[in-house]
Amino acid sequence: MKNTLVWLALIASFCFGFAAKTYISEPTNQQPVIKKVTGIGGIFFKCKDPKKLKEWYQINLGLNTNKYGSVFEWYQGADSTKKGFTQWSPFKETTTYFQPSAKDYMINYRVANMEALVTELKKNNVTIVDSIQIYNYGKFLHIMDPEGNNIELWEPNDVEYEKMGIQLGSATTK
Repeated sequence: MKNTLVWLALIASFCFGFAAKTYISEPTNQQPVIKKVTGIGGIFFKCKDPKKLKEWYQINLGLNTNKYGSVFEWYQGADSTKKGFTQWSPFKETTTYFQPSAKDYMINYRVANMEALVTELKKNNVTIVDSIQIYNYGKFLHIMDPEGNNIELWEPNDVEYEKMGIQLGSATTK
């Protein structure tokens, strides 16, 4: 009798646990959460003399500069075996790359799933400046925030981005 009660208690506990887990993990009708921005992909700003400014940063702050600026190399938190990169680039003050924004800077954000994010942005009536541009080192898209800042979104392919830097002979800033 005692063994029977123990077995019944164990079976009841198992069934209750299974039922609770099923109830708790039951799918809902909510939309899946789209991973949006995962980090800063780049900082871009206008200046009078990009070449001179890059030299100043190299001499005084130790940035490894190249013709585009400097690439910061880091390791991703989710997988510390994978590298990530952030671009720092001074642009000539007359650049039109930041348009339609009249601002002197632009931030590039790393994103996880460009197509899904664009679908969500369209639903939220976000101003999308161009279409997704695809390169071997990632996908790019420009949007505008409510204050007229042009924002560049980048779904990176860090492996190809690193290969491109090696081909250019560019050292990263670590």
